[in-house]
Amino acid sequence: MLSIDALSKTYADGVVALEKLSLTVGDGEIVALVGGSGCGKTTLLRLIAGLDTASAGQIRLDDQRINEPSANIGVIFQEPRLFPIEDNVAFGLNHLSAFEREGLVANALTRVGLSGHGGRWPRELSGGQQQRAAIARALVTRPRLLIMDEPFSALDPTTRASLHRHLLSLWDESRPTMLLVTHDVEEAVTLADRIIVMQPNPGRVFETFANPLARPRVRLGSGFETLSRQILTSLDHSLKPGRPQAAPAGTADAAWW
Repeated sequence: MLSIDALSKTYADGVVALEKLSLTVGDGEIVALVGGSGCGKTTLLRLIAGLDTASAGQIRLDDQRINEPSANIGVIFQEPRLFPIEDNVAFGLNHLSAFEREGLVANALTRVGLSGHGGRWPRELSGGQQQRAAIARALVTRPRLLIMDEPFSALDPTTRASLHRHLLSLWDESRPTMLLVTHDVEEAVTLADRIIVMQPNPGRVFETFANPLARPRVRLGSGFETLSRQILTSLDHSLKPGRPQAAPAGTADAAWW
């Protein structure tokens, strides 16, 4: 569904953010990207969203090349970046009539538990409510692909866990493909079907882990802890200078499980 082939990005100052990165994400799959600073995670999301241009390689969504922002792609940023809530959720719906926009916005706010909050300003909402509004904005257009750049990093553990459950519930309704950047390995194991460890300087795939755990995933379970430790070990290895790629993408799960 999402295909990335030999993608590279070099900035004007000579910094190579990504080098010949290739991966695929299946229809309805949730994939998490983890890695140290400089591995190009956010750069990759910006390229997929059409917010930046690759130096080489290509990105295809449903066999269509991505070269500009698309209604088929929803984005949730690390910071909610909100307008007044109703305007925020309606941001991508200007091509519709007022009646259609109002109906879609009301439905989206209900789906994320913010019914009746549409007229409020972001400063009047809690951090968790702000991210719920950001999720509503991203999902209101029914995107085929949802990309998320550390959307829960600023939240306390209890609110974060609640939003994980809520996001998975919303995902289960229409099964969009999801690509998540996170520094939280437990978050990656909780949400993702597959976890990709990236290697920095320049950014590229280091190792890939399939997640065999059934949902809902119990963080205190032995399988959860084992997979989390394996990913943390891989992250540590990926940061060592000169360390070669651990294994071809998609093969690490066979070695571990």
